Amino acid sequence: MNDIFVSVNRFFDFIVPIADFLWEFPTKEAAYSAIPVLGKLSFVVLLLLGTGMYFCVKTRLVQVRRFTVGLGIMLNKKASSAGISPMAAFLLSSAMRIGPGNIMGVTGAISVGGPGAMFWMWVSAFLGMATAFAEAVLAQLFKQKAHGSYVGGMPFYGQFLLGKRRFAGVVLASIFIVYALFSIPGQSFHLFTALGAVAETVAGQHFDRSSEVYWGIAGLLVVGVTITVVGGLKSVTRVTDLVVPIMAGIYSLLVLIIIVINYDLLPYFFKTVLSGAFAPQALFGGAFGVALAQGIKRGLMSNEAGQGTITIAAAVSENDHPCEQGFIQAIGVFLDTMIICSMTGFMIVMAHLWTGDAAVGWESIKDAKLTVFLTSVRHLVPNVALHDTVTVILASCYAMFAFTTLIGLILFAEIAANQISQHRIFIRVIRLSGALLFVPFGALAVLAGLELGNLWAISDLVNIMVVFANMPLLFIGSRYVFLCLEHYHRSGGARFVSREIGLETEVWK
Repeated sequence: MNDIFVSVNRFFDFIVPIADFLWEFPTKEAAYSAIPVLGKLSFVVLLLLGTGMYFCVKTRLVQVRRFTVGLGIMLNKKASSAGISPMAAFLLSSAMRIGPGNIMGVTGAISVGGPGAMFWMWVSAFLGMATAFAEAVLAQLFKQKAHGSYVGGMPFYGQFLLGKRRFAGVVLASIFIVYALFSIPGQSFHLFTALGAVAETVAGQHFDRSSEVYWGIAGLLVVGVTITVVGGLKSVTRVTDLVVPIMAGIYSLLVLIIIVINYDLLPYFFKTVLSGAFAPQALFGGAFGVALAQGIKRGLMSNEAGQGTITIAAAVSENDHPCEQGFIQAIGVFLDTMIICSMTGFMIVMAHLWTGDAAVGWESIKDAKLTVFLTSVRHLVPNVALHDTVTVILASCYAMFAFTTLIGLILFAEIAANQISQHRIFIRVIRLSGALLFVPFGALAVLAGLELGNLWAISDLVNIMVVFANMPLLFIGSRYVFLCLEHYHRSGGARFVSREIGLETEVWK
């Protein structure tokens, strides 16, 4: 088995330099990298950041002005026979946003860019809220019906905006399906890491990757995912409706308790974050651009604003107006970065392991993100007897983060597949290939004791493919976003009819 996995990993050797080039271009060019601050920001990060600024200005900070409106809609609107409720759509999108990156990504950003990265993460989230509003409006505006349910998202509004060309829709849907399916093995790996940590902490011993414990985890994972996704949208949303509030609530509550216990470190946190945002310590590169680049990049990658990946969830909701789900998706970015990511940031910064006060060899652990996070938490929990309990709770939350992201990826691939063909057999093939091919592949890679770094790099490559596909569409469709927002203001949120902004759409007749 090992030989097979090693061969697969080597086959994808060519992926790594391509993915790295696209994500880092042109920061490796000497002339560009020499530019102060700007030289630290890649083209894709500037694109996402600039898009957020554009929609902030053009919508006049809709994410602020309509924040409470979005909360009201999310809490009061009901589902229909065709669409799920706005709250269910919010939780579904949160299942995708709130993933392992909320712990690993934030920890990595602070480890590389210093505490100041946290400030720039907040800035990126504020701008990203406006972008999330725009892409959610487009997803709602151009959604369709298939098998009695709503389907939509980037492949669907992309086809319309590109001249209603069938070929364009198929290409965009294919990109999205590849993105979703090839991201699954990585999430399987994260889930194994978390559940393995729980098992080892509870048992008080180390388990080999090939042990019965890990085989048991693999079996539960494949069966659990298959049972969840086989029922389609309704089945997955029943799980996310239950799991997302629990995982986010438990994680936030535990972190809040730790913060209260260490309340005397709060002034240190804010002082270090704000000062580090503009004057980073030499330990973290000592350059303003390092903190800014790490914070913005990790923030945008965590909340996924502008990437088009959450548009699937925005489309399947039942709303009276396309803008309603836009307001709600902006809140989703707020929850992901301003709250969940900030919770992780509090732990890392308040523990400040890099100063040596915790008697921890920072240089030896700084590259191991999960180790940095768990060590920081243990340092802030004064009762040593509680360390194992806290580890089990946090690792369980981490596992739930990975599981909800995993089932969301399969569902999103299935919905995007409707743009290619709505034949039930084709949809089932996409669904089951995720559950019975890509999930087991990730599980078997873990059981073989392999990291398969090259294979995981595919996820980075297809992720940036989705970004580059979605960004032009947002600007092409921006006039419809602004017309919808103007209609909402003018009508006071009355039932939307697409003809009133000069469009004929399938749903908004």
